[in-house]
Amino acid sequence: MSSSDKSSNTSSGTTRSWLGRFIIKCAVFAAGLGVCGALVLTLALALAWPNLPDLSAMIDYRPRVPLRIYTADKVLIGEFGEERRNVLRFDEIPDVMKSAILSAEDDRFYQHGGIDWAGVARAMVANLTHMSKTQGASTITMQVARNFYLSSEKTYTRKFYELLLTFKIEATLTKNQILDLYMNQIFLGHRAYGFAAASRTYLGKPLSEITPAEAALLAGIPKAPSRFNPIANFQRAKARQGYVLARMKSLGYLTEAEYEQAKNQEIIIKSAPGTPAGGYAIHGEYVAELARQLLYSVYQDNIYSRGFNVYTTVKSTDQEDAYKAVRDGILTYTRRSVYPGPEETIKLPDNIESKPEELDTLLDSLQEKYPDSDDLLTGLVLDASPTKITIARTASQIIEVTDKGALKTVARGLGKNAQDKYKISRGSVVYVHKDGDHWEVINLPTVQAAFVSVRPQDGAIQAMVGGFDFDGGNFNRVTQAWRQPGSAFKPFIYASSLERGLTPATQISDEPFMLTASQTGSKAWKPKNYGNRYEPMLTMRQGLYKSKNMISIRIMQAVGPKYVQDYITRFGFDRERQPAVLPLALGAGSVTPLQLAGGYAVFANGGYRVPPYLVDHVTDSTGKVIMRAKPVVAGDASARVVDPRTVYVMNDMMRGVATYGTGARVHRELKRNDIGGKTGTTNDSHDAWFAGFTPKLVGIAWMGFDQPRSLGQGETGGGAALPIWLDYMSKTLKGVPETPPGDMPQGLSRVNGDFYFSEYPPGQAIARVGLPAPSDIPVDGGGGGGLDGIADLLNQLKGDSSNRVQAPPTVPF
Repeated sequence: MSSSDKSSNTSSGTTRSWLGRFIIKCAVFAAGLGVCGALVLTLALALAWPNLPDLSAMIDYRPRVPLRIYTADKVLIGEFGEERRNVLRFDEIPDVMKSAILSAEDDRFYQHGGIDWAGVARAMVANLTHMSKTQGASTITMQVARNFYLSSEKTYTRKFYELLLTFKIEATLTKNQILDLYMNQIFLGHRAYGFAAASRTYLGKPLSEITPAEAALLAGIPKAPSRFNPIANFQRAKARQGYVLARMKSLGYLTEAEYEQAKNQEIIIKSAPGTPAGGYAIHGEYVAELARQLLYSVYQDNIYSRGFNVYTTVKSTDQEDAYKAVRDGILTYTRRSVYPGPEETIKLPDNIESKPEELDTLLDSLQEKYPDSDDLLTGLVLDASPTKITIARTASQIIEVTDKGALKTVARGLGKNAQDKYKISRGSVVYVHKDGDHWEVINLPTVQAAFVSVRPQDGAIQAMVGGFDFDGGNFNRVTQAWRQPGSAFKPFIYASSLERGLTPATQISDEPFMLTASQTGSKAWKPKNYGNRYEPMLTMRQGLYKSKNMISIRIMQAVGPKYVQDYITRFGFDRERQPAVLPLALGAGSVTPLQLAGGYAVFANGGYRVPPYLVDHVTDSTGKVIMRAKPVVAGDASARVVDPRTVYVMNDMMRGVATYGTGARVHRELKRNDIGGKTGTTNDSHDAWFAGFTPKLVGIAWMGFDQPRSLGQGETGGGAALPIWLDYMSKTLKGVPETPPGDMPQGLSRVNGDFYFSEYPPGQAIARVGLPAPSDIPVDGGGGGGLDGIADLLNQLKGDSSNRVQAPPTVPF
């Protein structure tokens, strides 16, 4: 062997020796790193695992389900809470929805242990290929972990905890439990949590009714709820749906025929009635808000996330009838009132009609300033003349007002001689309304109205509308507006007199009545009959039919104001709001429409006081009843407050009012003999009322301005409020058989057509109430006249009648 060969071998051996030592050192170093890594990982696990959240809250899942308010027939009318949820059991979710979710999010869900390593590898390859993050590898379990317990921050620490929690969830829960949690709690846009809520929000149907095409649409939303929901971006949602359907076919969930059918199905996006996004099936806003207040008084802030369901006494059909009656009554009054002019008039470019985008942008800004009120819509006048008004709702929706009656309503705003403040011209912002088969221009009403109906057997509220538009202010005039009832209060005055010896046949003076300043202690008081019409003498019955003020005053004077004040508290009226003075005979005290309904219920049910109530029962999120009303029921001896003879006689007289008197329109239109009632109009027509009832239903209608002022000359309860009452009752009583008067109570007799109590038979009953001598009128505030400070008191009552006198709702559960 040559020296060169020896040198080469020596060099080769040295290299191999060095390489071997290097490999050994690397292996030792790697082993050391592995041991250190294992130690670090073990230490991290030891420190992190005990700090993972307890899964008890997940196992005993209690989502933040909102407070929901329902009618008695289970129509949703209100939802209060930050999250919209409809929690379903696993077996209640249709299989097509489950298969769509698995296809879209995690097709190997039932095979992996929480982390889909094959999915991770596939996502890494796809992301490297596209040099961007095009695919994710989060499993359903990982999403559950993230949504329940972890923040959305993108840090390695959070990701590490997510992996650990994923393993813990998989070790604790079954696969079905995990999928159940995911389907009920995942956020899907528009405040919808879970697929049941999303189905109602986007498709307008319960989850049980969805098709494969609709299931695929919903299953595509979790990828990016803000971008893939069909309201925000329908085209993007449809593209995502196509991907999910293809996955469902490739995984065997759909046959080729089912896939083709689903791919071609038209998707209609609409919110279900009863979801805030799509409005509610009926207008029960005032009812829902009052129910919320009542529950809040018991549970405070805890009511908004515990899934309480409040079932009210209101009937959905009655409620919608009441809403329409109030709206129509207010619009009818508004039409016959003086037109006040457009909301405003702006300068329009001459050619804006040819620029749809510019016109729509302008209209959007105007509708933000002057929002629609249900079917009262904001529009912009493009052209106006005495024979036609052209109005733009949008660039593509142009409305023409040509009806002669509609044009007559706003005639003062049309034509060359119209004053500027009334003039309707190009650029005027107006409200339009579809009245039957034609459009009309009508101003947004400033007058208000309210209606409430009550079941007199137990006080259950059947319908309640507290104003024209709840969105314009949630002040509920049924429960919060203290107003003077006017002549609608007279039946309670008359009833008190029957138990003091007067009868329907008692002759009473209708001559003018006056108290001097010395008698009142302040200013002279000279009340008047409506229209300044007087007659020498009338019977009590005639006085009620004609709603004569002088008759009512003399009845109260004969009975005694103090006695009347005590007596009317039996009907539920507040003593402090019904002072013992003669103006009380004209309804100068204060009541709410609901309080008046409770008072008339005593007449309707035979003499029992049944306080109105709204909430029938409340359930928790599981359906367990946690609260139930225990109403007072007519027939309970402890609830009797008025002599049955008094009720019988008053019902007879009030049926006469509804047949022959100021409310005769009731009988003409409804053609029923079992309705009693009374109109009411206060001084200067500040308030208009009609209170009417059958033995099965009491209804109270009111109209007036929030800040009291005259409704106008000639406006009365019969003209302003009665139409609302009739509109409601004509629908509610349709097909309901009449209830004939019951047997005459013991101790009551009928002689020559009129009634007499046994203790006040003919000859002993008070036959006549005439003009008293001045010396017979007491001024000491005692039982006879109670006249001290009447003028001051009238001023006080006038101020107290403001609609803005607020008080807590007086509606028990």
